[in-house]
Amino acid sequence: MLAFPQLRINLWSGPRNVSTALMYAFAQRADTRVVDEPLYAHYLRCSGARHPGRDNILKAMDNEGERVVQEVLLGSCDRPVLFVKNMGHHLIDLHWGFLRKMSTVFLIRDPKEMLPSLINQVPQPTLADTALKRQSDIMDHLLSQGMKPAVLDARQLLLNPQQVLSELCTCLGLAFDEGMLRWPAGPRPEEGGWAPHWYHVIHTTTGFQPYRPKTAPFPAFLKPLLEECKPYYDYLYQFALKA
Repeated sequence: MLAFPQLRINLWSGPRNVSTALMYAFAQRADTRVVDEPLYAHYLRCSGARHPGRDNILKAMDNEGERVVQEVLLGSCDRPVLFVKNMGHHLIDLHWGFLRKMSTVFLIRDPKEMLPSLINQVPQPTLADTALKRQSDIMDHLLSQGMKPAVLDARQLLLNPQQVLSELCTCLGLAFDEGMLRWPAGPRPEEGGWAPHWYHVIHTTTGFQPYRPKTAPFPAFLKPLLEECKPYYDYLYQFALKA
């Protein structure tokens, strides 16, 4: 085991942001080990959120967040690169000092497209469920520390996966690997126990799907939440890598 990977990538995403596809892409790299949402059980315990599969997740995973940070995010790794997929709203009741020891990447998505998808798993979402405010808070914190995180926007990523991933790799000091653009259909062994509730669509894919704007009318009951989300999305989008 390598005591210290050369690079620890800390992805802070929101739900329904093609974050699992991005994890699959990094999983194709021979130099990278991926970890899927190691702070999920910690978040469920601390927040009380009633997500699909809650009880099984709490039983299967370590729910002590500070220990997860030390043993997983900052722990040993058998490959030079560690890619950790996290949800922004999972960063609760934790010290933020570990953020300086990792290379941060944000993944965002226009809430007008994200929210209608989110209600399939979280029927009555709140601003906290979108992770956008927490992502903005993390960005402010890192900028104040002199760090410059990379930001990916889901639409830009899907418009040109090769270009955006290549630019991301450059930001991270990695060589782009074209293998990141394709993966075998089906589940991956790194996936958490929530995969049956959230990943059924991506299990049918073998690569990033072309961007298709939503055409269905936006749900009226989500419009107040959309207005809450928009300033945080716009703030983060100004930093996003463009296709």
